[in-house]
Amino acid sequence: MEEEERQAEHLALAALLRVNGIGSAAAGKLRAVFGSARAALHAPADALAQHGLPPKLVRDVQKAQKGAEAYEAQILETCERGSIRMTALGDDDYPPVLAEIFSPPALLYYRGTLIPDAQCLAMVGSRRFSRYGEGVAKSFAETLARAGFTVVSGAARGIDSASHRGALASGRTVAVLGCGVDIAYPPENRRLLAEIAESGAVLSEYAPGTPPLPAFFPARNRIISGLSRGVIVIEAAEKSGSLITAGMAVQEGRDVFAVPGSIYSPTSMGCHRLIQQGAKLVTSAADVLEEYGVDPPKKPKQKAPAMSKEERAVYQILSYEHPLTIDEIIVSLDGGDAASLSFVLLQMELKGLVEENDTHGYMRAKRE
Repeated sequence: MEEEERQAEHLALAALLRVNGIGSAAAGKLRAVFGSARAALHAPADALAQHGLPPKLVRDVQKAQKGAEAYEAQILETCERGSIRMTALGDDDYPPVLAEIFSPPALLYYRGTLIPDAQCLAMVGSRRFSRYGEGVAKSFAETLARAGFTVVSGAARGIDSASHRGALASGRTVAVLGCGVDIAYPPENRRLLAEIAESGAVLSEYAPGTPPLPAFFPARNRIISGLSRGVIVIEAAEKSGSLITAGMAVQEGRDVFAVPGSIYSPTSMGCHRLIQQGAKLVTSAADVLEEYGVDPPKKPKQKAPAMSKEERAVYQILSYEHPLTIDEIIVSLDGGDAASLSFVLLQMELKGLVEENDTHGYMRAKRE
């Protein structure tokens, strides 16, 4: 198919999917019956009715025919302006592993580079994460990406974002959105999504400009699991969207891994339930890699940044998991000045030695 013809088919498919009542499955059937999305979109009413469309849906398709040209022009302009590309089920660049699922998206929009045959592993978890969960997500993702896997997640707050950041440190990651790829959601992830698009891809089945509505996220989860050989769940409550993703993975014959946590932690109860139901318990990325016969990659040695006497004294007090406030650090140091300590902590942040959390607590940036 010539590129111009391919683009016309994508735009017609976008217009067809805009019709209320026509999802990916219905669009696929119409394409098969009429030979193309464009032919289906502009089919006469009697032909549509002949192939089983109810009267109301036939009328809605005919309404879409009238506004199709303007809508297609709008989508094309938005995609060109935002460097957004499209791929449809059946195209050479459509991921074949995603095409295998029960209800593959008929059309995908993406920013960045989509590698159809990439070996992907999904990482999902709670938006309300602990320092433990964040550290596990970053560590697993960094190791998996370094080993050559593409880490897939949903770019949500919490474990998703930590997984993307970990993967970006050593390799490639893909974010699957429950809104248009031109929308930053959550808003604070705007820069993160831009970084993901630079080396990986940000993709969605929803047209540009589509807002992040709650109903879209369960459907988004099937793409996350559908792109992946396995799904790793880190910190998930008993009722969690992450468990929906894990359930979809099981239905599609994909592997499910779960990271254990404290038996007292509500955000680990979902993971423990998955383990009881047969998910593989994993305590390191090496456990996941072993499942696929991949040796853990060697982590490049990095020279630790030099520390002054004051910085070393503060560093020895801090831990990776338990943040301390400035007042608590002063007490541990047996006194000191808050202003000078703030300056020392700032210098340590710039060196990548410490991090400040949302409650203004300080902790080591890396586990040793």
